[in-house]
Amino acid sequence: MPRRAVNDVPALGKVLGPYSRAVWAGDILYLAGQLGMDPATNKLVEGGVGAETEQLLKGLSAVLAAAGLSMGDVVKANVFLTDMNDFAAMNKVYETFFEAPYPARSTIAVAALPGGGHVEIELVATASK
Repeated sequence: MPRRAVNDVPALGKVLGPYSRAVWAGDILYLAGQLGMDPATNKLVEGGVGAETEQLLKGLSAVLAAAGLSMGDVVKANVFLTDMNDFAAMNKVYETFFEAPYPARSTIAVAALPGGGHVEIELVATASK
């Protein structure tokens, strides 16, 4: 099955590494993990895990839109936190971006994230209804 990259997301600027923002494999779109980076400065937004979660979910929404999808097409989310004590703050913002039925989700504690991020989220979405 041919893969097609989704990298043209003007709201996020250029990809800063050897990866794609998202890749289609058939009707499934795999989105790379996003950090809460301000695309204008390429630095983490200030305000902690809640602000980072909001920024990164806006970025993931932009990637989905560039692929012709929305958050309603997301079937799986993987959340990476550097501190599980931040779960409630992340979850409070996360739930505002999705509606029931919510995507399946895993939340994993990690030792560190690039750029000193506190949260990273990757998504899987489908174009089939």
